[in-house]
Amino acid sequence: MTRREMLIAGGAAAALVAPNARSEGVPNPHGKRGLGATPTGFGARLRANAAANPPVEPIDYYHSIGLGGFETGAPPLDAAVAAKLRDKLQSYDMHIMFNVRLPNTASDIPAFEAGVKAAKDIGAHGIHAALTGRRYEVYSDLDTYRKAFEQNRNQVALAEPVLRRNKIRLAIENHKGWSAEEQAEWLKRLSSEYVGVHFDTGNNVSFCEDPIFTMETLKPWIFSAHIKDMAAMPYHDGFLLSEVAFGDGFLDLKKIVTVLRQKDPEMYFDLETITRDPLKIPIYTEKYWATFPDMKGRQMAKMMEILQKNTPKKPLPTTSGLSPEDRLKLEDDNNMACIRYARQHLGI
Repeated sequence: MTRREMLIAGGAAAALVAPNARSEGVPNPHGKRGLGATPTGFGARLRANAAANPPVEPIDYYHSIGLGGFETGAPPLDAAVAAKLRDKLQSYDMHIMFNVRLPNTASDIPAFEAGVKAAKDIGAHGIHAALTGRRYEVYSDLDTYRKAFEQNRNQVALAEPVLRRNKIRLAIENHKGWSAEEQAEWLKRLSSEYVGVHFDTGNNVSFCEDPIFTMETLKPWIFSAHIKDMAAMPYHDGFLLSEVAFGDGFLDLKKIVTVLRQKDPEMYFDLETITRDPLKIPIYTEKYWATFPDMKGRQMAKMMEILQKNTPKKPLPTTSGLSPEDRLKLEDDNNMACIRYARQHLGI
């Protein structure tokens, strides 16, 4: 962010910091079981709040708009800072999930364990990890992809004894790296009660997976979730995919929440409606298919049927060319619309 953007964002923040959730009709009746937040879904708002004078802490902002918790970066290792955060979480009745860097080698384990212990002491319900980029963009051949997948498995194998020792769970996001069946097979072989899935409701659409199929395939291992709605439209190399306000997309969010809360009444859902330009899913290019040798024709046909029967209700959101103020407003509007919908229709 440039200095000019920071100043503009700071000015916007002065006007828009912590919109009153109660005036928006979205009080949180569910405490820590209520809808939470993700840093990716609130990026512009977090930058604006950090630039405000005085700065607004994420936990205070999320609480002010009626959210029940949030995902964030690494936990503070300073005991006094950690204690302050723990006390505030308890006073607000909010959940928290941290991202702690997984070890690549045995020499990384002490740092990983320090982060795990700090997260547990603060009261985190788990550790989140998103280990991959977009498979169809990052890898040009199957062998390179398989080597990367093996490295992911090695990281988790190093982390698992630490998780078990400290009795805290790792939830690995389906982050456009593995198909649902690949991730499920991996976790089945690993067979650890401390390693499971952070289910992103929309990510595997980019693999032409029906979101309900993805959920059902991963369900035995799902610990927590990123919740979002999705819309798509064709472009010359495939389809464009966007997070949209809840109810404007084609996901059956009510079914997803119902199924996962039946599995675990304490299941945590964190909002991740990323306000950005649509993602390009280039299914008509050779590179896209380079790492998908076994995608089933029925799976592809089902996804295309879903997309054809669910024309977007509105133009897909875009942020290119927007001023920082307009980008912030669009993100705030999208998130508040999702929070209202979640209260009214999803019970979170």
